Amino acid sequence: MSKIMRNMFLTFACLGVFACANQACKIEERKDIVMTGNEKTTSQKKDLTSRVFVYKLDGSLQCEQGGKVSLDTMKKELDGIEVFSSENKHDGMMRIQVCGAPTGFSNVYEIDQKDLEKALKLGFKKWMN
Repeated sequence: MSKIMRNMFLTFACLGVFACANQACKIEERKDIVMTGNEKTTSQKKDLTSRVFVYKLDGSLQCEQGGKVSLDTMKKELDGIEVFSSENKHDGMMRIQVCGAPTGFSNVYEIDQKDLEKALKLGFKKWMN
């Protein structure tokens, strides 16, 4: 029994030592280190926690009815709000299959948290998916 326990201990010890032995893992850990001359300094990471996603339905309807509004066209409605990214996404909800019913696709925009109230007043909603 003690031989089995010893082998298990050695196995777990080896896993702990070699868990991050590959190059990709080490690079990932060191991403925030910037070399400046002979010294190392930690760079400031961007604060991504203050960003939120807002959306509006894109107007597309089943059976290709309705007029889909493009990302760029709808982005103009966010005048004065900095948009970091945009994407046309499905909300993941099931829909009745009938011509003329909404498809569930929305134009989703990543904005700063401080602009959320302004976007909501423009008719956008907070994206929760």
